[in-house]
Amino acid sequence: MAFYSPLRYPGGKGKLIPYIKQLIQENSLLDCTYVEPYAGGASVALSLLLDGYASEIIINDIDHSIFAFWHSVLNETEELCELIQKTPVTLKVWKRQKKKQQSGAGGSLLELGFSTFFLNRTNHSGILRAGVIGGYKQEGKWKIDARYNKENLIDRIKRISRYKNQIRLYNSDASVLMNSLRNTLPKNTLFYFDPPYYVKGKELYLNHYSEMDHKKISDDIKKIITQKWLLTYDNVEPIKKLYSRYGQRIYNLHYSAGKAGIGQELMVFSDNLSSVETPMLA
Repeated sequence: MAFYSPLRYPGGKGKLIPYIKQLIQENSLLDCTYVEPYAGGASVALSLLLDGYASEIIINDIDHSIFAFWHSVLNETEELCELIQKTPVTLKVWKRQKKKQQSGAGGSLLELGFSTFFLNRTNHSGILRAGVIGGYKQEGKWKIDARYNKENLIDRIKRISRYKNQIRLYNSDASVLMNSLRNTLPKNTLFYFDPPYYVKGKELYLNHYSEMDHKKISDDIKKIITQKWLLTYDNVEPIKKLYSRYGQRIYNLHYSAGKAGIGQELMVFSDNLSSVETPMLA
């Protein structure tokens, strides 16, 4: 399976791409509008667009750093690629980019977007606030540039930019975005929700959710009637109860963030979305 996203992302859902493609086919959603209110690395969205399953994708992330990166990919492509090509991948540069993240919106979107990209490719598991690959002394088996193949990553960015007229980018709260879009998007739309984890969200995401936030997004998702939606979460009882009236299935997912291993996650389907029985998620 081809990798289209230039970002590494904790809790990335790359394994779900074949399943979601099958869902789209089985539910007659080909050429749909596809919406990711929690885009992150946007690996699913990009695969659906570039492989012809969706005619338009809407990606959103409330994290200003992630938004800045995608804004740079779509609107300052050449400048971003030039920064990637010319900037050495060293610990000195890493420290400088870390400071840019800490200053937040102090610089331009391009500067913040590049900083996001640099740290994503040089930090453990792609987590912006994590430590550098190889450690400060660079004595580990893997060094700072282990996940930083400049030519390949630049190619990915340039390819995505060629589809920019089919990509809508937002920097909004997921509930606000969803409530504004559900009344305007066509019936042939699939929302895919992948909110911050209920249990480990604080460890992985700068914008983690409280229990009240999880309840709020649940209430808003349930208001989507015309379009179809799919939801994935960590497999815990509070989430199962929030979505108890909807179809659910449990699947295995390989984690790379933190302690690598296999965990179980929960998938929830809107009433008008038929699930697909497949061994690919076993």
